[in-house]
Amino acid sequence: MNDMSRLKNRKTPKPRRTPRQPTTTASDNPQPPRRAEMRVRPTAPILPSSNIQGNALMVVIAIMAFLACLTLGAVSMVRATASSWQSQISREITIQIKPDDGLDMAAALRKARDVALTFVGTKDGTIMDDSATARLLEPWLGTGLNLEDLPVPRLVIITIDESNPPDFDSMRDLLKTEVPQAFLDDHRTWVDRLVSMARTTVLIGTGVLILVFTAMILTVIFATRGALSGNRHIVEVLHFVGAESAFVAKEFQKHFLKISIKGSAAGGALAAALFAVANLWQSNSRSTPESDQATALFGSFTIGVTGYLGIFATMLVIALLTTLTARLTVMRTIDEIDLVRSDPSRSDGLPSA
Repeated sequence: MNDMSRLKNRKTPKPRRTPRQPTTTASDNPQPPRRAEMRVRPTAPILPSSNIQGNALMVVIAIMAFLACLTLGAVSMVRATASSWQSQISREITIQIKPDDGLDMAAALRKARDVALTFVGTKDGTIMDDSATARLLEPWLGTGLNLEDLPVPRLVIITIDESNPPDFDSMRDLLKTEVPQAFLDDHRTWVDRLVSMARTTVLIGTGVLILVFTAMILTVIFATRGALSGNRHIVEVLHFVGAESAFVAKEFQKHFLKISIKGSAAGGALAAALFAVANLWQSNSRSTPESDQATALFGSFTIGVTGYLGIFATMLVIALLTTLTARLTVMRTIDEIDLVRSDPSRSDGLPSA
């Protein structure tokens, strides 16, 4: 009993507390400084965006593009004007009635018109009155004419179907029978002369256009090669450090493509603006001596959608030509460098880029 009671009354020792360790903060244990992030410097183009050779090439391309587009627009304008003249002349025929003693001119005009309209292929007939006839003669005989005192032929204008013209020989024979003083003019002689003139003009314009394009091609080629010759050292350095030929050619292609696009766009836009301004001036100055003379010589200053598409196509041809010339010149320069490295004695006989 005593032993049991002593065990119950014995106090169990309390566990000893371990001293609290002081907590550490980031300030007490500084981290090593972080390295600054590496920034990749943006790569600069291999060729400078603008230099003397590039600017000179751009000016040359702009001038040649302007001349080529101007010639192309002029040829298109002449062709459209000649076609319009030919269509206007071949759309109408004229019946002339010469005055004669005892001839009732008004009745003869009506009868000639009715006879002509009986043929298949005719659309309408118009009798030119005295005032219209006087206006036709005004540049030569002046104003205030009395047609009754002058032996002036009177006219009947017949509109025909161009796709299905009437039988002119039969019409001419019937008119001679019904109205002996009538003479049918189908303008065939004038149409043939106009067609011949139009074809000759278009051929001359096409020849001039070919010459301009040839000069433009040669000028662009030599100007491009001249600009590349000033950058030959860049090609050599890139080739020596191991750059592939295709990579070097691609970089030069992009550089000269930008130059050619800027130059050809400037020349083509200037030519298109010139035609647009001329057309606007002609539209706003009708019935003036200057406009009438310009219209008589050149027709309408309108090149149409085809002309503007031709100008755009010319710009693309110039850009592609310049780019192709740059690529071929760079590839040839690299071949020359390899040839000189393999046999330095042959460097004197190589042409310069």
